[in-house]
Amino acid sequence: MTFGRLERTPDAQPMSEINVTPMVDVMLVLLVIFILTAPLLASAIRIDLPKTDAAKAADTPTFVTLVLDWSGQVFLNDKPMVMDALRNRLTQVAAQNPETEVQLRADESVPYGKVVEVMGVAQKAGLSRIGFVADAAPAARP
Repeated sequence: MTFGRLERTPDAQPMSEINVTPMVDVMLVLLVIFILTAPLLASAIRIDLPKTDAAKAADTPTFVTLVLDWSGQVFLNDKPMVMDALRNRLTQVAAQNPETEVQLRADESVPYGKVVEVMGVAQKAGLSRIGFVADAAPAARP
């Protein structure tokens, strides 16, 4: 006994179109990944900067970024430093270009004495141009 159909219909023809759905899915996943990682590339050190109306980005050609986080840890160009290493590195920077500006970013909770200590280290190293970086205050509503 054999089972089968008496009618013979042609098999389905292969599709000649490209299925773009998987490609769109991959692109959307990549877009979400880029959206999530882009803010992390701005600065690796999270601090709360004080707000001021006068804060504007300076257009200086040469500068170093000096950061004091909430715990008092010092970072030079996003690299953690101890005071002796900071003093030596700032002396090297001043020897290369004494007009280099120090852009100081300090958390609001850092004691004033620690900020002054770091400023003194930069000044003794030969860098007298120090700029304070702050976030712009939110605009007042009329």
